[in-house]
Amino acid sequence: MYKVLTIAGSDSSGGAGIQADIKTITVHKMYAMSAITALTAQNTTGVYGIQEAAPEFVGQQLDCIFTDIFPDAVKVGMVANAAIIRVIAAKLRQYQARHIVVDPVMVSTSGCKLITDDARETLIAELLPLAEVITPNIPEAEVLCGFPVQNETDMERAGQAIGAGVPGAVLVKGGHLVSDAVDMLYAGGKCYWFRSERVDNPNTHGTGCTLSSAIACNLAAGKDLPESIRQAKAYLTGALKARLNLGKGAGPLEHSYILK
Repeated sequence: MYKVLTIAGSDSSGGAGIQADIKTITVHKMYAMSAITALTAQNTTGVYGIQEAAPEFVGQQLDCIFTDIFPDAVKVGMVANAAIIRVIAAKLRQYQARHIVVDPVMVSTSGCKLITDDARETLIAELLPLAEVITPNIPEAEVLCGFPVQNETDMERAGQAIGAGVPGAVLVKGGHLVSDAVDMLYAGGKCYWFRSERVDNPNTHGTGCTLSSAIACNLAAGKDLPESIRQAKAYLTGALKARLNLGKGAGPLEHSYILK
């Protein structure tokens, strides 16, 4: 059985973060492990509290995982502060982790800020260079590239600009644009486009977490990066099409739709 580790924050409502990751990994018939960086008090309407884990404790979690059940892939999501990021980066280097997918979580679907300014700089300097692929959405890509991203040409420019600073690939997710659901992968100096229908569903809580975890699962199974993204997008589209409708705000996905 393939083994996938998620390093992220807990979502008390179950729609994003660690909970979304574990659901995604499990329905891919893989073994899920987790290192929790923060507890959040949140639901579909917003984030109401964040309790960060001690950096030393995050390190202990990672030691326990890597010295016992070594993961075939690693997904990194919410990392709330610079100290935690430094510990994570050091442990990933120490254990020579493979197939690292970094979702540079900065803002929740409901619009709540999830990372401090100094942590953002540490993320860019310490963690992004370790990733096989990073998966920013449009607002996150704008932070990383330093200019507005309003169309597909801008997405390509953003991927190239971000990619110039990291050895791995960059997947710029276009879900915040008004056109079809189009994502752009910049890898090895080339641009690859992934197009799918836009699902008219306001319940998008945890889409970024779900996609990055699905990519990690496919990489763990030995698929190449473009195929891993293609299959992850297909899974995410299905989870949106299942139209689970829970909560008073942007609701969660139906992660288990493929089991029905």
